[in-house]
Amino acid sequence: MTAPAPARTKPLIEVKELTKLFPISRGLFRAPNEFVHAVDGIDFEIAPGESLGLVGESGCGKSTTGRMLVKLLEPSAGSINFADGDYQRDVAQVTRSGIKEFRSRVQMIFQDPYESMNPRRTVFDTVSEPLAVQKEGSIPEREERVLELLGLVGLTPPENFLFRYPHELSGGQRQRVAIARALVMNPRFVVADEPTSMLDVSIRISIMELMTELADRLGVSYLYITHDLAVARYMCDRIAVMYLGKIVEVGPTEEILANPRHPYTRALLSAVPIPDPSVKRTPVEIEGGISKAINPAPECRFIERCPFAAEVCRENPHPALFDVGEQHSAACYRINEI
Repeated sequence: MTAPAPARTKPLIEVKELTKLFPISRGLFRAPNEFVHAVDGIDFEIAPGESLGLVGESGCGKSTTGRMLVKLLEPSAGSINFADGDYQRDVAQVTRSGIKEFRSRVQMIFQDPYESMNPRRTVFDTVSEPLAVQKEGSIPEREERVLELLGLVGLTPPENFLFRYPHELSGGQRQRVAIARALVMNPRFVVADEPTSMLDVSIRISIMELMTELADRLGVSYLYITHDLAVARYMCDRIAVMYLGKIVEVGPTEEILANPRHPYTRALLSAVPIPDPSVKRTPVEIEGGISKAINPAPECRFIERCPFAAEVCRENPHPALFDVGEQHSAACYRINEI
């Protein structure tokens, strides 16, 4: 007798048909009839304790997606269901009265540590601000909590950093402060928008190790936004590949990297340098440059650059994600032919 399949864990984040359109103004008294389709009907899930990497080139909609998940942008359509125990909300429907409770559970780490900190506020002011907004603890208790977080993110001894200003810190130290600020309320979900891309190569690995360790220790789930597949491999359990507002492939990290099925994912992987001159990788030839996201045609978003495009691609709308096994899906009509 076959053993029953294990029960599936309920997603912490469940995104359905998420869309964000930015109107292009055509005049003072005329409604816009052209829109930038920054994010266009995407679906994905993130399980409790899981890290999902959202990868793709600049302008594909990664950061817009992350900002909608933390309610810094309002979606044009679709839903973002956040389920943390008894707390269950559609993020798009969170009202002003409920935003404080939502912010205590969901946070964001921004890309640029030089821009994401107020230069007139000390490290203590910056990290303790969420506690003050949520009216958590007395000032001595907040100071104790901030000292704990600074030690946790590797700023030691924490007393030496407590009352420094951002200009007195290096880029890596600022990003550690930003991580401490994001984690001070013990959130369940964090959007990390390329948190190492502005840092020196020598300190990137230490920041990635720190974030991985904290995720395991604190049970945090990440949406990790990056254009670097090597970073995604190090940080993420699963990868979703995004192109022109659409998710074109998603699956377990090692499965995606070992067996990419979408032509765009193959092109991304072929561009990653291998530090071994004896390894020869056949480049995937894609044509032209990235298309404009203004009122895109309904067919496959990658059709103008795809070396495998055929009539089936031109005669049908953008393909849905097809299951190719091993919890791996790709959006391509010719997935079994290429």
